[in-house]
Amino acid sequence: MSNRPRIAITMGDPSGIGPEVVAKALQREEIYERAIPVVVGAVSGFDSVREYLGGKIRVRGISAPDQAAGEAGTIDVLNTDGFEEEKFPVGQLSVKSATASHTWVESAVRLCREGSTVAMVTAPVNKEAWHMAGSKDTGHQEVFKRISGSDYVATMLVSGVLRCMHLSTHKPLREACDYVTHENVLRAIRLTHKHFLGWGFDNPRIAVAGLNPHASDNGLIGREELDEIAPAVRDAQAEGINANGPIPADSVFNQAIHGKHDVVVVMYHDQGHIAIKVHGFEQSISVNLGIPWLRTSVDHGTAFDIAGKWLADETSMIEAIRVALELSSGERLGR
Repeated sequence: MSNRPRIAITMGDPSGIGPEVVAKALQREEIYERAIPVVVGAVSGFDSVREYLGGKIRVRGISAPDQAAGEAGTIDVLNTDGFEEEKFPVGQLSVKSATASHTWVESAVRLCREGSTVAMVTAPVNKEAWHMAGSKDTGHQEVFKRISGSDYVATMLVSGVLRCMHLSTHKPLREACDYVTHENVLRAIRLTHKHFLGWGFDNPRIAVAGLNPHASDNGLIGREELDEIAPAVRDAQAEGINANGPIPADSVFNQAIHGKHDVVVVMYHDQGHIAIKVHGFEQSISVNLGIPWLRTSVDHGTAFDIAGKWLADETSMIEAIRVALELSSGERLGR
């Protein structure tokens, strides 16, 4: 019996590029040297790219994760949710595809929670399609929060050596600014510190970005830095956490790229996402903090416009798998 760990890889929305990036990534033999991939989806979900697979890749259905062969050249697809015979449209919003992709996310969570897989890696879903299908979950993160019962699930984006832990993600900008409170910033710093210790950082260096231009210039451009962020950083330091800030957002990311910080806690969605995607869009991925299982994900959307055309770049999926294996094995992130 192989001692390689099993990882769950969700197919994502089968009407988008999820099946393609999964199929392309799983052509890499080095993945099979380290893990046994279990694709959570439907064999029929690969119909849109089957002509491109030719005889190079075999796609087969399995009914339990321990049936996965873990052999290069074979994609093992687990579907226990009744979508195996579905024919999914390509390149368009679909309630059928949305329902399937939502179900597959929950199934992958179940595999992680029961110990059948050591991590889950997710291909992209479509939030608009989920809404059309009647889901109350905005995206993956809301699914995880609901199932785990966690009061705070956060997203960290990773691209090479740059890591951005987000105080908030799917909030309108006006609400995101109101979310920058002493309590919330301190909680984010603590959560970041906890996870980085678990990932092999002995004394993680946590930079905290400012919200306002120039980190407010000592209160001249807004009060959030003086009233909320700086007190939270001081309290974290008093707990022995190696936090520093608030640091102006126009300089903190460059500092992190050049090795001064291990991670940057950013104040809202675009502050971190823009930095990550400018630094290295193709290799950027996301990691969730605050849930009791490991989840990494591609950092791109369903790209309906190129679905089924074999044009999608699989780099982010490969990186998401690599980081999941790295973290699940106890290796230091990015070592």
